[in-house]
Amino acid sequence: MTTRLLFSTFLLVSLAFAFGSSGAQAQTKGDVIGDLIKDVAVPRKKPLRVVGGAVAAKKLFGAKKDAAKLKPHSYGFYTKGCLAGAEQLEPTGPAWQAMRLSRNRNWGHPKMVALVRRLAAEAKEHDGWNGLLVGDLSQPRGGPMLSGHRSHQIGLDADVWLNPMPNRELTYNEREKISAKSMVLDRKRLNRKRWTEAHAKVLYRAANYNEVERIFVHPPIKKEMCEWATRKGFKNRGWLGKIRAYYGHHYHFHIRIRCPKGTVGCKDQKLAPRQDDCKANLAYWMGSKPWKKPGKPKKKPKKKYKRFVMQLKHLPKACRTVLNAD
Repeated sequence: MTTRLLFSTFLLVSLAFAFGSSGAQAQTKGDVIGDLIKDVAVPRKKPLRVVGGAVAAKKLFGAKKDAAKLKPHSYGFYTKGCLAGAEQLEPTGPAWQAMRLSRNRNWGHPKMVALVRRLAAEAKEHDGWNGLLVGDLSQPRGGPMLSGHRSHQIGLDADVWLNPMPNRELTYNEREKISAKSMVLDRKRLNRKRWTEAHAKVLYRAANYNEVERIFVHPPIKKEMCEWATRKGFKNRGWLGKIRAYYGHHYHFHIRIRCPKGTVGCKDQKLAPRQDDCKANLAYWMGSKPWKKPGKPKKKPKKKYKRFVMQLKHLPKACRTVLNAD
């Protein structure tokens, strides 16, 4: 038994060093050894049940390839929760194509998936938009992601690219490599060579869906939407309050819907203002007001902060059931 144990240990360490260099970008050698112990030394027919919560939640949820076979339900908040009974948006539809398929993030609450399909069809039929290129929705069981987002955890968020779908079906490889195009020159100026009225029409349509609570766009895009509404002579401008200026949304817009009615344990974000919100708040995001008070900034002692790692214990209790369900 001793000889066998020594040989197994030698094999594990050898494999860890062999894979350590190629996987260094994602894992340390310690992580590799840990994975090998789980996969080789302790083989199991079923996934290991989670009994603690010490593992980063993003690793637990990121490892799930399929939805939990439970009734559709969003638990928690957009930035801290999970999703049961998710529905997968088809990679290719009549008026959309899902991008970055290798991420396996084209899952969402059935109401979110239905809204994406509806927006794609109506924008193509009425707004001169050829079709949607859809970015991330959520993981099969929601939860924190391995990379990229703090939100998108409860299946009620979706990213849509700001460049329209081409007239052909993209290959898998193209969907992995093609980049979305930015619609701005900087944080104050729109790129007029790329922006079209069809962009404005798609955003207007999405903002007028009752279930949509917010649409995040880069500040110059919000400014353009305010000006476009004025040019069009809209008397009702309340829908503009749903279109929120937020950095990082210059090549896609982010749709967020509210918790489905009657969903216990799902927490909505505070309602967006129901006026156009085209003045003070937009001026802040456009930089018209000073970001800092004038004068020489005072030097503050640097504080060392321990990086917070969200664990399963930080999520709603129901997320343990979602994670361990078939």
